[in-house]
Formats: sequence, C-alpha cells, structure tokens
Amino acid sequence: MDPVRNPYAPGAGQRPPELAGRDTELTAFDVVLERIAHGRPERSLVLTGLRGVGKTVLLNQLRSAAISRGWGTGKIEARPEQSLRRPVSSALHMALRELGPRHGDQDSVAEVLGVVKAFAQRVAPADAKVRDRWQPGIDVPAATGRADSGDMEIDLVELLSDAAGVAADIGSGIALFIDEMQDIAPDDVSAICAACHELSQQGAPLIVVGAGLPHLPAVLSASKSYSERLFRYLRIDRLDREAADRALLAPAEREDVTFEPAALDALYEAADGYPYFVQAYGKVTWDVAASSPITADDVAMAAPAAEAELAVGFFGSRYDRATPAEREYMHAMAELGGPSGAAVATSEVAAALGRKPASLSPARDSLIKKGLVYSAERGQIAFTVPHFGRYLLRHPD
Repeated sequence: MDPVRNPYAPGAGQRPPELAGRDTELTAFDVVLERIAHGRPERSLVLTGLRGVGKTVLLNQLRSAAISRGWGTGKIEARPEQSLRRPVSSALHMALRELGPRHGDQDSVAEVLGVVKAFAQRVAPADAKVRDRWQPGIDVPAATGRADSGDMEIDLVELLSDAAGVAADIGSGIALFIDEMQDIAPDDVSAICAACHELSQQGAPLIVVGAGLPHLPAVLSASKSYSERLFRYLRIDRLDREAADRALLAPAEREDVTFEPAALDALYEAADGYPYFVQAYGKVTWDVAASSPITADDVAMAAPAAEAELAVGFFGSRYDRATPAEREYMHAMAELGGPSGAAVATSEVAAALGRKPASLSPARDSLIKKGLVYSAERGQIAFTVPHFGRYLLRHPD
C-alpha cells in the first residue's frame, strides 16, 4: 500500500479524516447556536472524557460550526498556575476582530477593546518595568474603571458582558473555547462560573465551551454550587463499533481501499473504540498491508509496531514525566485495577504499598496536577489515559 496515500492521522488534537460518532454532540451545539440566535436562553457547554477520545478535535469542530454562522470565536488552552487574564484577553481580542468590521459604531467597538486591554494589563504590577508589561496588540488606550479592579470575578463579568454587547448589536454571538479546563486555577474557575451565570441571566449572546478530564464537573461544582445547572455536560466516550468502522472505512474507500470484516473485528478489539488508537492502528496497518482488501493477517502483523509506537509516544512520554515515587504509585494502581485500568480506592493503593494513605498524598496530588490520574469519586483514583494500566503491567520497570 502506498504510504503517501495513507489517510489516517493519529495526532494530538488533529482532526481525523472522518469525524465519526460525534453527530449527537454536533447537533446539540447547533441547537445551542440556533436558540441563542433567536434570543432564547441557553447554557454553556462542557465536554469531558479521558485523553485520546477526541475532546480537542470536537472542540475545534464546534468552533468551526460557530465561525460558519458568523460568530466571533477565540480559543485558549488552560495551564496550571497560569492566570486566565492574558489568554482570555487574546481570545476575546480575536473574537472582536472578527465581529468589529460588521459593527456600525466603531467607537463603541474601540471602547470594548480598551476594556480588553485594561483587563489584560491588570495582571502587571503598577510599578512593573515597561518590558514586563504584556501588550495585547490593541491600538486604543486601556479603559479605566472597567474590568480593571483586580478582582478576577468582577473583572471577568464586566469584560464578557461588554464583549457580548458588541455581538448583540450585530445580531451575532461570541463563543470562548477553553481546552484543558480542569487546569484553571480555583479563583479563575469561580470567575468563569460567575460570568456564565451573569450572562445567562442577561440573555447575552456569549457562551463558554470547555473541555477537560472526567473530574472537571467536580472542579466546577467545588467552585460554585450552582455549576451543575449552569453548564450542559456532554461526556465524550470511545466510539461504538459502527462509528469505529466508519472512521476506518470512509477514508480508505476514498482511496479505493477496503477492509475484510475480520480485519475490522481485529482493529476494534485492538483499539477498543478509542479514536486516537483507531487512527494509530489504522495508520500502521495500512503501511503493512500489501493490497486491498486489508486482512486480519495485516492487522496481526501491524499490531506490534502500533503498540511499540504507542508505548513511546502516547504512554511512555507521560510515564517519563513521573518521579520514582509517582511511578510506584501508578504501578500499584495498575496491579489493583488490572488491564482495564478500573478506578481503585486510594486506601487499597496505600495497603498494597504498605504505607499510610497520608504519606502517599504528595505523590497522588502531583500525579493529578500532571494530568496522569484523576479522582473518579471520593476515595477513588483512576488513570486519565485509556489502557495505561495495561501499558504499566507490560512494562513493570
């Protein structure tokens, strides 16, 4: 098979050639956009799921849907220990640049840009050197007395309200997309919830679309008790058999290639329906196969190479970030949870290691911050990466 024509694309956030199995989420977002366009109240969205299920890909697809309707959009990726002021300012600046030329009153747009600038620059101390001040590329003076109080909650509410006003003036909307939302600092999470609450009460045409790990709803709930009613939560899971087959068959058939049913059986068993794995196994199998149709023997021949590639790039790169103490903790989780990577009790991990639970808290908390594990529920811990338990059992050192 010609490797140049290989249609499969395993990559972080890279859109697969066939976005299969996500019609429900795309349709739900279309309804949100339509309702807001007709002045109906609507909640912001939160996508949750393990790594490798395609949250970032879906987030980008939702953004494309908003752009196609003439909305202003901006996207950020949250990082631990980073304030949201600068990334949110950049995202809103981008959204307003998309909407601004369609607005009849450029002076009012300039005023809102001044608010964006004030919000961004509030992060710097008053006596900071000029080179330390971040300039967002906005050629208007920073506003005073608006979104510059230093209180993140107050400032973000004012900022988003003003930005939404620009969109409302031209009958459009703004969508702010936030990836890795679980990494937002607690004070900033509280500010986002407060801003979304205020905007929903105003009926303002601005929504937040977040994506994060399975414990993101708990993070939001810990910040504001009303967050359960504030967001619409969509759990992004692995693909069912029909969707996984379509993800493989549709791009292959565009290249006049197909799969034998037994090959699809073997690929689904290997990938377990996780979109990233579907692409990874599909890519290597294509390169190994001599001709169409691709057979189960081709899959069997490709599997070791695909697993070796995943072991280095998908699993190994994450494992290498862990300290010896954290690796010990994860190996204990793998032994208890088995190849499926089931959630385990933190007390069981401590017992397996012959340690007191409190002594393991630093390792567990560090693994959570690194995004390798998450607290599935109180007293439970699980891997954020599918099949990570299986990888650890196969690589005990």
